[in-house]
Amino acid sequence: MQLSVATVLQESAARHPDRVAVVEGDVRITYRTLWHEALGFAARLRAHGIGPGDRVALLLPNTVDFPRAYYGVLAAGGTVVPVHALLVADEVVHVLKHSGCRAIVTAEPYGTVARAAADAAGVEVLHVDAGDTATARPEPRDADDTAVILYTSGTTGKPKGALLTHANLVLNASVCAQDLFGLTPDDVVLGCLPLFHSFGQSCAMNAALRAGATLVLCPRFTGPGALELMAREGVTVFMGVPTMYHALVEAAADDERRPALRMAVSGGAALPVALFERFEATFSTMVLEGYGLTETSPAATFNQPAFGRRPGTVGHPIWGVEAGIADADTDDRTVLLPDGEVGEVVLRGHNIFAGYLDDPAASAAAVVDGWFRTGDLGVRDADGRLSIVDRKKDLIIRGGFNVYPREVEEVLARHPAIAQVSVIGLPDEERGEEVCAAVVLRPDATDSGEEIVAWARERLGRHKYPRVVRLLDALPLGPSGKILKRELQKECG
Repeated sequence: MQLSVATVLQESAARHPDRVAVVEGDVRITYRTLWHEALGFAARLRAHGIGPGDRVALLLPNTVDFPRAYYGVLAAGGTVVPVHALLVADEVVHVLKHSGCRAIVTAEPYGTVARAAADAAGVEVLHVDAGDTATARPEPRDADDTAVILYTSGTTGKPKGALLTHANLVLNASVCAQDLFGLTPDDVVLGCLPLFHSFGQSCAMNAALRAGATLVLCPRFTGPGALELMAREGVTVFMGVPTMYHALVEAAADDERRPALRMAVSGGAALPVALFERFEATFSTMVLEGYGLTETSPAATFNQPAFGRRPGTVGHPIWGVEAGIADADTDDRTVLLPDGEVGEVVLRGHNIFAGYLDDPAASAAAVVDGWFRTGDLGVRDADGRLSIVDRKKDLIIRGGFNVYPREVEEVLARHPAIAQVSVIGLPDEERGEEVCAAVVLRPDATDSGEEIVAWARERLGRHKYPRVVRLLDALPLGPSGKILKRELQKECG
C-alpha cells in the first residue's frame, strides 16, 4: 500500500489552501504556500542527486524552515533524520555517519555545529530557500518504508536510530488529530515543543497540519513569552511537558491575560497532580495527559474524555493500540500480569516502530513476543487505565525496599514552599541507595532542607521520605523541557 507522511500537508493544502498553516512571529504561511515551498525544496534536493530512500538530516530551530524542509524531504521520497539541537559536533557526526545521511539541512543558530559535523562526516550542507521556483512531483512511498529516523537519548551508550514508517506516523497523527484532540481547522495549536522531538513533531506539527489547523511556532520557550504569544494568537490547544506547565502557571501569576484554551495536552514526563489541578484552575481548561515513547510514534495511551479522565493516570490505549503489564524480570518472553500488579508496560499496535537502524540485537530485545518492552514500570486498574509508576532504571532500592520517585514527587509537589522537585537515588554504603529530593523553592520561600525532610516524614512511609534535600536555583532541563536526572545525580551527589 502506498502512503506518505507528505500527504499530511498535501491533502490539507488541497482542502484548505488559503487557511494559515504556520505562524512564526509576523510571518503567516498558508497551506497552499507551505506545500508549494516544500515541493520547491524537494526539487532542489533532486538537483543535488537526493531522491527516494536517501537520508537527509535536519538541524533546524522551531521556525517555518522546519516544516518546509521536513515535508520537502518526504515529498522527494527521502527519509528525515531530525538532529537533537543540543548535540555537539562530534555527536552530530555520529548521527550523520550512522544513518548514512547524504546531506544536512541547517540554519542559524546551529550553522557552525552543522558545518563542522558535515565536514567531518563528508556530507553536504543545505539551507532552506522559500524562494525556490522549480517544484517536484511528490514521490509515492510504501506504507512500510522508513519516513523518519529518530535517535534515542543514548542513556545506555551511543544513541540508537529508531525507524518510524510512513504508516506509523500518518496513523499516529490522524488518531491524535481526530480521536484524541478533536482538532478542526478553527484550532490554533502552540508549537513550543522542539520539532526534532517526537512529541512536537507528531502530536503538534503533524496532527495540527493533518486537521488543517494553525500551528503557532515558538522558537524559544519561556513562561511569560509563551503566555503573551498564546493570548496574541488566540491559541486554543496547548501541548507541553510538565516544566512548561509550571512555567505558564508561574507566568500567569503576574499576567492576567488568558488564552481561550479548550484543551491542554501533557506528555514527555509525569505531570504532578498538584500542578495538573493548578493549571486547570488557572486557565479554566481541560488537561489531557498521555504517554508514549520515540519508538511508539509517540502517542500510545491517553486520558480520553470519552472514557473519563483521571488525574495521575495516562488513560487508555489510543485507537488501534493495546497496552499490558508484563513481568519486568523476564526478558526473553512477555509474561502478562493481572490488573493491579506493578510490572513493565508493554505495547503493541500500528504505532510500534520497525526496529533500530543496523542493530538487530537491540531490535529483538525491544520487541518480544510481538510486544514492545518500554522499560517503564506501570500498573493498570480494573477500568483499564494505565498509571506509570517510574522508569525501571529510576527505581530507588533503599535497604531492600522499592521506592518509586514519582510517588515521592507527587507528595512533595504539594508542599507550599516548593516550586519544582525531582527525586533521585544517591549511593549509600549502609542502605545501597538513599532518597534525595532536588528542590527549587518558590521566590518568597525560606524553608530549609531540614524543614522539608520533617514535612515529608509526616506524609510518606519510613522507607520513602527523602533524608537528603538539595536546594537548587533550577533543575537541569533538556531542550524538550524534561528534567535531566543523570545531570541531577551528578549535581546532588
